[in-house]
Amino acid sequence: MHPPFEPLTLVHVVFSSRIAGGERHCIDLANAQAALGHRVHVIGSAGSAVASALAPAVTFHGLKLPLLRGWRVAALARQLGADVCHGHLGPACKAVAHARPAARIGTLHVGYKAHQHARLDGLVCVNRAQHEGLPQGEALASVIYNWAPELDASAAARPTDLRAELGLAPGQLLVGSVGRLHVSKGMDLLISAFKAHAPADAVLAILGEGPGEAQFKALAAGDSRIHLLGYRSDVDQALKSFDLFVSPSREEAFPLAILEAMRAGRPVLSTATQGPREMLAGQPARLVPVGDADLLGRAIAEELARLRILAPEARAVSYATAAYDRGNAVARTLGFYGDVLLRQAAQAQHFEDEEAAIIA
Repeated sequence: MHPPFEPLTLVHVVFSSRIAGGERHCIDLANAQAALGHRVHVIGSAGSAVASALAPAVTFHGLKLPLLRGWRVAALARQLGADVCHGHLGPACKAVAHARPAARIGTLHVGYKAHQHARLDGLVCVNRAQHEGLPQGEALASVIYNWAPELDASAAARPTDLRAELGLAPGQLLVGSVGRLHVSKGMDLLISAFKAHAPADAVLAILGEGPGEAQFKALAAGDSRIHLLGYRSDVDQALKSFDLFVSPSREEAFPLAILEAMRAGRPVLSTATQGPREMLAGQPARLVPVGDADLLGRAIAEELARLRILAPEARAVSYATAAYDRGNAVARTLGFYGDVLLRQAAQAQHFEDEEAAIIA
C-alpha cells in the first residue's frame, strides 16, 4: 500500500469477553499492525480478556454496556479519527456498519450473514468457498487466509509437559482438541466418539472454555480417561504433547487450532467442514464426515492403532504452510484496506463531480 494511506489509524472491534479463535486473530492482527507503525485501537467489552493480550502500543477501549453499541462504536471511531474500522465476529461487524466515514471492514470468521455484513465496505473471506458464495453487492471482497498467531515467547520459556500433568505412562497415547466449548465445535461428538471407540489406555484432553462446559462434563462423567482442562495460555506447548489432534466441529470457516497443530507437527484428524476441506487438501491429514460420532470414533481408533506402532519421534508430520504466512497475510490485509480507501475516495470524487455538474 502506498501513501497517503500510511500510517493509518486502525480501529478493530471485537465484543467477546473471552479469547477464542476469532479473538486471537484480532489480537494478533492488531499487534502486528501496531508493530508496523500504524495507530491501532481495539474496541471491546469492558473487562474482556482481549485487553490484557494486546501489545503496549495498542490502545483498548472497553464499553461497559451492550446498549447502542453501533452508535457508540461510530462515535468513538470518529473521535479517534479512524481511517479503517474492522469488525471481528458478527455482533462487532454489525456495529462497525455504523462507523462512517471510516472504511468499514469485516472478517468472516464464521460466515456471511446479511444482517451483519451487507452494509460493510469490504469483506475479508478466510476461504475460497466463502468468497464464491457471497451475494452480489457493493462491498469489495478478498480471500486472505488466517494464520497461527505468533508464538508466545514467555510461554515457550515455561515448557508444558501435558503428559506428566495428566500422569500418562510412556506407552499411552494422548488425543487432544482445542476449541470453544460450544455445540458448533462438536466437542460432544468427540467425547461420544472417544468413549465408544478409543482403546482403554488412550486419554483425551480438551482445551477450551465456553457455554457447553457443564453439558460436556456431564457427557464425559464416568470415564476417567477424559479431561476437560479449560482455558490454557500454553496451547502451543500443550499441542506438542498430543499424539493425535482432532477437530470435531460441525461448522468451521478457518480453524486456527488446526494451523497450530500443523505448526506443532501433530497428526490431524478433522471433520470435513468448509475451512478444513480447503486447508487440508493435499496435506498428510485425515477428514471424516461432519456430525457422525460413530465414524469419527472409528477413525480415532484407526489413527491410534497406526500411531502406536511408531516411535514417538516418528509420529511427527510435516505440512505445507507457506499459504498461511503471518507477514504476508498482514501485508495483504493492509493492502485490502488501501483498495477500499481508494474506492471510497474515487466514489467521493465522483459524487463531487456530479454535484458540480448539476450546479453548473
